[in-house]
Amino acid sequence: MYSILIKSFSLVLISFFLVQCQQETEKVPTGTDVPNIIIIISDDHGLELGSYGHPIIKTPNIDQLAAQGTLFTNAFATTASCSASRSVILTGLYNHRNAQYGHTHDYHHFSSYSDIKSLPVLLGSAGYRTACIGKKHVEPNSVYDFDVDIRGNERNGAKMAETSRKFIEESGNQPFFLYFATSDPHRGGGLMAGGSENNEVLGAINRFGNTDEGYEGIEETVYDTTEITVPAWLPDNATTKLELSQYYQSVSRMDFGVGRLLAVLKETGNYDSSIIIYMSDHGPAFAGAKTTVYEPGLRTPLIVKMPGQTEPRVTEAMVHWPDITPTLLEIAGVEEPVYDQHIGAPSIRAKFDFPKNHGLHGRSFLSVLNGADESGFETVYASHTFHEIQMYYPMRVVRDKKYKLIWNIASGIPYPFSTDLWASGTWQRVYHQGPETPYGVRTVQQYIHRDEFELFDIEEDPLESKNLANDPAFAEVLKQYKEKLKEFQVRTSDPWVNKWIYH
Repeated sequence: MYSILIKSFSLVLISFFLVQCQQETEKVPTGTDVPNIIIIISDDHGLELGSYGHPIIKTPNIDQLAAQGTLFTNAFATTASCSASRSVILTGLYNHRNAQYGHTHDYHHFSSYSDIKSLPVLLGSAGYRTACIGKKHVEPNSVYDFDVDIRGNERNGAKMAETSRKFIEESGNQPFFLYFATSDPHRGGGLMAGGSENNEVLGAINRFGNTDEGYEGIEETVYDTTEITVPAWLPDNATTKLELSQYYQSVSRMDFGVGRLLAVLKETGNYDSSIIIYMSDHGPAFAGAKTTVYEPGLRTPLIVKMPGQTEPRVTEAMVHWPDITPTLLEIAGVEEPVYDQHIGAPSIRAKFDFPKNHGLHGRSFLSVLNGADESGFETVYASHTFHEIQMYYPMRVVRDKKYKLIWNIASGIPYPFSTDLWASGTWQRVYHQGPETPYGVRTVQQYIHRDEFELFDIEEDPLESKNLANDPAFAEVLKQYKEKLKEFQVRTSDPWVNKWIYH
């Protein structure tokens, strides 16, 4: 979310952590020392963490995890949509290959192919006990099959932690995989009026799950809007500050629940013997982040604490969510699945050099966790097609540390909105002021009507404010990155690769 802040804070963080760090770092247990695996995944959370340099957010528990683990400053979702992103995390395949193109609930009804082998299934076949608590949000259950689906209030991480205790204790000496998925800080849980300085009501502010009654066992942190500095990609006004204060409260509530889970792991003797991952499915629920492939939508936190690790490390290696499953499979000593090629009619196959079969799309970053050379982790990709079923807007992305290219495949149609973002006060207030009204670094018009290609010098322009795709001086760069996108699509069985035929 705070791309400029991250760039400036990363050197400070690295210096801070290295002061505490020893040169000799812990290695992952091998052989029979198979660690427990805990993925803590929040919902719609960007880089609003103290450990990522946020100026006011209070997240002491996740920050403590970072102080004993590896913090990734360049971690990315591949699609800023809940179901689609979670499918990538749990399969190691982009959603254009596993078919979880968008939401699974209600009439959206997207689900993965039945032959996909997910992380819980693969770990379960290798002797792990597996459990999911909270927001699963992927289908079908036969593909995303956990031994135990634990019921719990997804907004109350403290109760989720206590409810998970039984599963953890009953695992005994058997290694376990716990997928701990909160619904915070996703929007939802009640509305309150949103207005402007002129007292005009411009939509309803969806309260990010915050309620007047509160949550049992949770110590809430409330944020004063006068203390909030609005990031440059959002409009700076009172409505935005009010929504950010609600969002920050939800983030801190989620952090409190994470603290309870870490306490349960310590109390049951599993903290030191476990891999503990904190991550989010994608960025925050504001227009300009969620459902987009701009930086605030894709750039997300990733903190990994290895078994026995007590000293911090910061890495600038570029990783993304298809890398999670292969990393954990390597650590667990489980072989990756191999899939037959899965794309198109013979007429399409004849035009592209598709591989006959393929493994996972991601690659293990275990070497990075072990402090090895970070070479090979310089490029990430993104693939977004839907969110809700009415939101068809396929986008493909290639990004490295210098350039980022977005291909808006459906650029001829207006950019579609998810229901929660459309209703938000932050968007509605600006939208009603007219198409030339600024919304962060873009106007309302530019946000809704996008160029087919958007090329950014991400090193010099981290806010993605200047599209270079139509600048003749960058014609060769554009050509090179188009080729990278096409190669990515062929390699990962993307049906939308046939759109290049029309160019």
